[in-house]
Amino acid sequence: MRMVDLISKKRNGEELTKQEIDFIIEGYTNENIPDYQMSALAMAIYFQDMTNSERVHLTMAMAESGDQIDLSDIKGIKVDKHSTGGVGDTTTLILAPLVASVGVPVAKMSGRGLGHTGGTVDKLESIKGFEVELGSKKFNELVNTNNIAVVGQSGNLTPADKKLYGLRDVTATVNSIPLIASSIMSKKIASGADAIVLDVKTGSGAFMKDIEGAKELAQAMVQIGNGAGRNTIAVISDMNQPLGFAIGNALEVKEAIDTLKGEGPADLHELCLTLGSQMVYLAGEAETIDQARSMLEHAIETGLALEKFKTFIASQGGDESVVDQPSKLPAAAYTFEVEAKEDGYVSEITADEIGIAASILGAGRTTKDSIIDLAVGLVLNKKVGDKVTKGESLVTIHSNSESVTEAVEKIYASYTITQKVVERHPLVYDIIHE
Repeated sequence: MRMVDLISKKRNGEELTKQEIDFIIEGYTNENIPDYQMSALAMAIYFQDMTNSERVHLTMAMAESGDQIDLSDIKGIKVDKHSTGGVGDTTTLILAPLVASVGVPVAKMSGRGLGHTGGTVDKLESIKGFEVELGSKKFNELVNTNNIAVVGQSGNLTPADKKLYGLRDVTATVNSIPLIASSIMSKKIASGADAIVLDVKTGSGAFMKDIEGAKELAQAMVQIGNGAGRNTIAVISDMNQPLGFAIGNALEVKEAIDTLKGEGPADLHELCLTLGSQMVYLAGEAETIDQARSMLEHAIETGLALEKFKTFIASQGGDESVVDQPSKLPAAAYTFEVEAKEDGYVSEITADEIGIAASILGAGRTTKDSIIDLAVGLVLNKKVGDKVTKGESLVTIHSNSESVTEAVEKIYASYTITQKVVERHPLVYDIIHE
């Protein structure tokens, strides 16, 4: 088998077999196939696409290119949740204890952030003493005992994807549905989940800016997941503005606590119930989605979800008292109000720009070696559709520096205020089952 022949085959729009895809991924991972040939194949895929069978084979080959997490010692159906990213996306911090509180095992591996704010692991490290590095035996024990553990990704997961992702970034082949979908799903499958719920974002703050592209990606990932033997569902949700109010690590932990108390932002609360219902249903703990939702609502109302969050924190060495005393979380030295310059209605908040403003304050990483300031960030006081009066605060800045001019400019650039009443965006656009 020769790589040049396989490149030619895909260039001509023909379907690659499982054996051919395995040969490609194994050869590229082992450095027997050079970057220039893999670049040519990626470009052929970009233009010719892949069949669903090819996508499944590519995903599985990448998942099997390195370590695979064995969760077989954990009782029950393990359901993983993945978000395609966004600004203010605090869902994992809420979903993990919420879903665990109704009997679903949550064995979650999360990453650190590179961009606007930290990842789930960074946010959890806002809690004093919280340990994100656990051995596999301890990890499995915690999930069996408490139904929940969240750790940082470790080991040699999907090395083929890491190599191919870096190559795509410099060869203009990032925006390819089969390559995006297989990249995401290979990591989910290697992480050991039995079933997968995907939160596919669309809008100004998302990778997929339009609904059609988001649906295409969602369908591709659902088909790959189901084809690989993992029951998979995708929820297409809005990211035309940040989710919730808080953007920043400790600020988002506090918002997660508020949401588990039933006092969080309406959009964050609703999205967590939507995603959580799908997770509970796929785990077999409810016969219908409506029943699953009722179980989750009951867990919030009775305090079960909040207690599970405390148990989760304590079991991983963290100070559980932050749940009742959020003032123990890292706090910034200064707060500043960004005031509206005119009366009207908020018609747009460019999520990317708001995210950049938070990053300028130090809430995110610009390189993998950047040090995050866990205390800083933004709290939105007005969102799309809200009425504002000149002088009212649009955003509260939490900063450890007295100089916030650049962040303020980004915030003003991201807000658009009009004189007409504005219709709010839908939160969930679609749910894809196949």
